[in-house]
Amino acid sequence: MKMVFDEFKGKTAVVTGAASGMGLLCAQRLAENGANVVLADMDEERVKQAADEIVQAGGSAIPAVVDVRYYEQVEAVATLALERFQHVDILINCAGGYSARILQVDGYFPTMEPSAIDWGIDVNLKGPTHFARAILKHMIDQNGGVIINVGSTCGTVGNSALDYSAAKSGVMNGLTKSIALYGAKHGVRCCCVTPGPVLTRPSMAGMATPLGFAAEPWEVVNLILYLCSDNARSMTGAEYLIDGGRSATALDAAGID
Repeated sequence: MKMVFDEFKGKTAVVTGAASGMGLLCAQRLAENGANVVLADMDEERVKQAADEIVQAGGSAIPAVVDVRYYEQVEAVATLALERFQHVDILINCAGGYSARILQVDGYFPTMEPSAIDWGIDVNLKGPTHFARAILKHMIDQNGGVIINVGSTCGTVGNSALDYSAAKSGVMNGLTKSIALYGAKHGVRCCCVTPGPVLTRPSMAGMATPLGFAAEPWEVVNLILYLCSDNARSMTGAEYLIDGGRSATALDAAGID
């Protein structure tokens, strides 16, 4: 189900992790609603293809190859967006992932390779922080903008994926709230969307939720776009769960009625 947001026409959005999954869907939906979109991802081939497909469908999009761990590359994306479109109104930090799965290493934390831990923290916490640093000043100067971070229920209740959980917790709380405070006097908002299992890959279908199903990607993207829109003008500094009640199972496990 698609929601229509006329207020995105002519605005510019930077979306990280935009070559696949929810990042790609966010970019596509923003472009469908008239936004200029900068698709940022480290997968050069896929992000260029994604941007080309948006343009072929009548949208406005450019690709940007970036490793979010390195600030100079992040700053180059911000510079590219401003040179091409003169302003950045929306930043959606979708890039992230569990290091053990992506790097295909042992995820047992007591024996996990420190380099894999560094990768997980750098991508999931430093990446969003770098992008906020590169773009927030511009949003403050133009007196407006929205930054959306993406959390995880792993950061709410804890998980054996320790580096991922710790990094996401930092994004969901300290980073989101602090950006919101920096921007509040200048019309800049920051929120965090925290999904549980989402059907971006088949394995997610087997993850239990009290509702009995994983979310469809469009459900999460609709919430992200809503928070970017004028409908959410009073919403900042907060986390919004969309997890099928998964985080509530911590209370159930504790025997709380």
